[in-house]
Amino acid sequence: MSRAGAGQSGSFALSLAEFAAQTSEAIDASVREIIIEVGSSLIRMSPVGNPEIWAANVAHREANTRAADDYDFKVAVRNTIINLNESNFTKAGKLRKGVKYAKPLTKTERDQNFNVNGLVAGKDYVGGRFRGNWQFSIGTPAEGTLDQVDPAGGVTLAKLRLQVQALTAGETAYIVNNLPYSIPLEYGHSTQAPSGMVRVTLARFQQIVNEAVENNRV
Repeated sequence: MSRAGAGQSGSFALSLAEFAAQTSEAIDASVREIIIEVGSSLIRMSPVGNPEIWAANVAHREANTRAADDYDFKVAVRNTIINLNESNFTKAGKLRKGVKYAKPLTKTERDQNFNVNGLVAGKDYVGGRFRGNWQFSIGTPAEGTLDQVDPAGGVTLAKLRLQVQALTAGETAYIVNNLPYSIPLEYGHSTQAPSGMVRVTLARFQQIVNEAVENNRV
């Protein structure tokens, strides 16, 4: 006596195998998306050195600006004294010969004569080395530092996207930054990232996971 469905178990097994493969691919895709978003977050929030906001340069510009303002104040006082002295004017109300108003500084003169926008540190500095030093690896953390300078972070992110394609679920992935000043930057050394990068990213890690799983749902 034959049973209904006999001989058809192979097609059912094939369906299960396809589903398992799809599920495995979805898990791998989710893991990769999570790592990419974590790395992207770290790269985006990484401070890029800007000499304009360094304390020494801020103090330098403030001092020079005060000196330029003081000069203009003295010019204004001199011109006011001239205006208060009637003997400096003709009956027609024009300045007499030899009497001249002092001129306030032009923007160019403030820059050139008083160096109000000058730098005393980092004149040839190009920021972006920290942002370019995020390194992705599988199995063991990357060692050493890179000479790469990546102010926009695009090169570093593109490299991460490429390297993460080799990652599968169950493997351990690392994203590290081995520059010696990475820890001070993480703990508020830069006004660009006062709350750090790693801690902010970790705070939204579950959200990142949930979004990746939803995006790759089978």
